[in-house]
Amino acid sequence: MNERSAVPDEERNVVVGMGGGGGKRVSWMVLGALVLFATACLWGRSPLLEPRQKALYAQAPDSFRVDFETSRGRFVVVAHRDWAPAGVDRFHYLVKNHYYDGVRFFRVIKGFVVQFGLNGDPKVTAVWRALPIADDPVKQSNRRGMLSFASAGRNTRTVQLFVNLVDNRRLDTLGKVGFMPIASVVEGMAVVDSLYSGYGEAAPRGKGPSQDSITRQGNAYLSRAFPQLDSVVSARIEREW
Repeated sequence: MNERSAVPDEERNVVVGMGGGGGKRVSWMVLGALVLFATACLWGRSPLLEPRQKALYAQAPDSFRVDFETSRGRFVVVAHRDWAPAGVDRFHYLVKNHYYDGVRFFRVIKGFVVQFGLNGDPKVTAVWRALPIADDPVKQSNRRGMLSFASAGRNTRTVQLFVNLVDNRRLDTLGKVGFMPIASVVEGMAVVDSLYSGYGEAAPRGKGPSQDSITRQGNAYLSRAFPQLDSVVSARIEREW
């Protein structure tokens, strides 16, 4: 399994009055605007571009349901923290902060897996590449419908996920580490099965997208070169317990 926030400039239309203390009023208006702007910057810190350590490593609920609305329809997964605590904590943070909205299912291999998770904004992807989590023990098998993190070796899980389309038990121990399921699809597996698979693997084994190019260019690259890929419209936590 291979592993900008920009605040738009506001229009500023300053009308300077004559006499009657107009200059002072304008000064107070400018000062007030600066205070509001500074407050917005403080409270507007992006949880995806500048994740706070306390929130990033907070413990997730024992279990929770996530509703994935996709370009093909809806599927639902249930995550279980006792399956893979570090992985489920990361998944909860990402979904809670809408990380997966707009991401493409860039690797769909019939009879194997559906992989996704590289963000459409290269700046967001760059942040999360530098935030790997430690491995969990493999407590569940990569059966059909299981959702696991992709990785590139020991302790390299970040944001990429895959859904097993068939029983892939060999992934439980692959590379002497294995891939750790964090959740299972409980509704809409037919939607997962229907995701566009025409591109296949990346070159040279197929004509699918390059992960390096997605990392550098994001959805701009995918929209231009792979327009038929399906995408996550939104991923939201439905319920926690």
